[in-house]
Amino acid sequence: MLNYVSLKVVLKVVFLYIPFIILLTLLTCNFLVVSASKDKLFVDVKDVPHNKVGMVLGTSYLLANGRPNYYFVYRIRAAAALYHAGKVDYLLLSGDNGRVDNNEPMDMKRLLIEEGVPANRIYLDYAGFRTLDSVVRSKEVFGQAQMTIISQKFHNERALFLAEQNGIDAVAFNAKNIGVKYGKKVLLREAFARVKAVLDVYLLRTNPKYLGPKNKIG
Repeated sequence: MLNYVSLKVVLKVVFLYIPFIILLTLLTCNFLVVSASKDKLFVDVKDVPHNKVGMVLGTSYLLANGRPNYYFVYRIRAAAALYHAGKVDYLLLSGDNGRVDNNEPMDMKRLLIEEGVPANRIYLDYAGFRTLDSVVRSKEVFGQAQMTIISQKFHNERALFLAEQNGIDAVAFNAKNIGVKYGKKVLLREAFARVKAVLDVYLLRTNPKYLGPKNKIG
């Protein structure tokens, strides 16, 4: 009887308090990430301060169904707009090249050249497997302690948090987002990605998968 009562108490605690702890964790991590991006996000090209380098964060060119990934498309357009407005002198394209059928940096380079960005103004980072890898490698491998990050707002906020924690003076330009109807899964994943980012910084002390030889831009 006592064991049964004890089990009921344990289950009650689990079902009552675990969801609360999860919610509190999500809210706290979201607060830390958003706070780090205060006054560093820009939506109008003319307002963006000049930096030598703009880093474009990678994503797949195509969706699983073969259709264009508009997160990718809008980042490319944003990066080209910054370059042509003279807001950045070089573009660092950081993405995943871990599979034969997925070369994010080369896909980005190809489309940016089509947008009129000279090839000699483009640098590729093939080891941007995660946002943390991209941010840390921009400093440790490509020599940038100050830069402009280019992605959608939700992604930029997390990247700016990671940049601040790694001693990088960064601002971010928000590429056009896609509607909530089509981006629900991405936004849900982002909530937990922010928890992971905070854990990586404060608890796990996570390092990039690869660093390698330096390749200073310009």
